Amino acid sequence: MNSVRKPRRRQMIGYVVGATAGAICLLVLFLPGQEDFHVRGPMNTGHEGCGCESCHKAAAGTLRQQLQANVRYLLGQRQTLAPFGHKDVTTEICLECHERPNDRHPVFRFLEPRFAEARAAIQPHLCTSCHREHAGKRITVDDTGYCVNCHEETKLKNDPLDISHERLIAEDRWQTCLGCHDWHGNHVMKTATKVDQAFPPAKILAYFQGGPSPYPEKRQYKAKKEGCDD
Repeated sequence: MNSVRKPRRRQMIGYVVGATAGAICLLVLFLPGQEDFHVRGPMNTGHEGCGCESCHKAAAGTLRQQLQANVRYLLGQRQTLAPFGHKDVTTEICLECHERPNDRHPVFRFLEPRFAEARAAIQPHLCTSCHREHAGKRITVDDTGYCVNCHEETKLKNDPLDISHERLIAEDRWQTCLGCHDWHGNHVMKTATKVDQAFPPAKILAYFQGGPSPYPEKRQYKAKKEGCDD
């Protein structure tokens, strides 16, 4: 009988020691300054000065309340899951820092019914469609021709370009758009009059990857949080 109890006691001691060691390791990993051990990847260009708390906001309620809420969800007594620990990173959280009153492509505009096809194709109403974090880039799409999703019928009465927008569209030269226009309209730029003066697509793509910006340095709005530049 004693020979059976001793292995069981040793087993229990082993469980306790293992659980304690695991808890200590987790605690150390999540201490301030240890983020490199558990983040999904490097911060994107311009966000190097941001801390985890800049985007990952604490979820409402205590852990016990969060567990209770999700048990109620499983029992059909609640319509949505409750977040554990931290809220999901949403467009609303991005806009707390990057909201611009005169954004050329504001999020709310893409919620209109007429943009249903664009929402299905490229999800322009979500910041993370182009700015997926922890990728070590500035912009995480690898194509400069997104404008085709909304601007196929664009015509300007007094077109300032030497090659009209209508002709550029007819020739499928969508890669030229961002050479004259930045997506958000935040950089202070002069209206181009010649297509060959536009920034080449290669420079735009290098900018996406975190390279130097071809656009003018002067901007209308900067990020609201210091160290989280855009």
